[in-house]
Amino acid sequence: MNAKRWTCAKDLGKRSASVALATVAAVVFAGCAGTTPELGGGGTVATGGAGGATATNASSQLEKCSESLGTLAVVEDQAAPWYRTLTQYRLGSTVPVLRMMIQQSNCFVIVERGQAMNNMMQERALQNSGEMRSGSSFQKGQMVAADYTMSPSIAFSQKGTSGVGGGLGGVGFGAFGAAAGLLAGGLKSNEASTTLLMVDNRSGVQLAAAVGSAQNYDYNVLGAAFGSGWGGGGGGGAGGYSNTPEGKILIASFMDSYNQIVKATRNYKAQEVKGGLGTGGTLGVQGGQTPASNSGNAPTAIMPLAAAQRRLAELGFDPGPADGKPGARTAAAIRAFQAQRGLDVNGRLDAPTSAQLMK
Repeated sequence: MNAKRWTCAKDLGKRSASVALATVAAVVFAGCAGTTPELGGGGTVATGGAGGATATNASSQLEKCSESLGTLAVVEDQAAPWYRTLTQYRLGSTVPVLRMMIQQSNCFVIVERGQAMNNMMQERALQNSGEMRSGSSFQKGQMVAADYTMSPSIAFSQKGTSGVGGGLGGVGFGAFGAAAGLLAGGLKSNEASTTLLMVDNRSGVQLAAAVGSAQNYDYNVLGAAFGSGWGGGGGGGAGGYSNTPEGKILIASFMDSYNQIVKATRNYKAQEVKGGLGTGGTLGVQGGQTPASNSGNAPTAIMPLAAAQRRLAELGFDPGPADGKPGARTAAAIRAFQAQRGLDVNGRLDAPTSAQLMK
């Protein structure tokens, strides 16, 4: 009696597993004959469109601005090593989708500095040649300057960086294991990290920088479907998993980078350097020409006397022969030099005098 019950239970398990396989297979392969294309279907987190300050169907995750902060050009370095990542996944330039996101956000007004510049200049050349109709309104002084330039780069992009396989289909669980492995499949994470840099075109000063990231998971529904038979259910999808398009995870990461840029620039405060940007900074160096180098903050060695004598002679003073020996003429020349430069007149070759002589 017990043997008969066990046989029935095994038969029921086999039938249940078969039903599970048939159900999943029906779902997976239902579209093999093709489906009607769906407008707006698929895609990435960057969706919709932009026209002027109006955005349509923009992602709710995209940061928005009530007013624009300036004009912006987006330029990518296609010679950089990271760009090969795009070609590896058969992806094109990042610029078009970045420009759409930026325009949708209304935080910056995009200006053309890419390949379309050639067409713009071609139209101007036609105007200058006299071939344009009258009233075409192509004349000098119409092109808008780019206040800022934004540069994208991919810091890291990897498919299947971590996860678990469909181990539930292991040997010993029989038909139940096969069905569980079928549903467990393989779980793998895809990750990307991207960087955006923004510089001021007039000064060359970097205004903002942001690193963004994104992650998603791939799930292999078929998992252990093709293990070692219903009696063992082994295999469990050994390392196999379904890859989502790499472009989707990269765009999500770039949106995260851009959102960080927007958040930082909303509360922007300019960096300041005492004395002004580009005037030498506050870190002096020995023998330097900057204010910090001559303010006493930088260590200054006393130059050799012979070198000082030669330098004094070059500047029109009479220190005597450049023999490295102190004397009345050398002391007189040093005093005259110190008086001319507004130094303490003591006739000695001290650190402030050496610093002035080394200029």
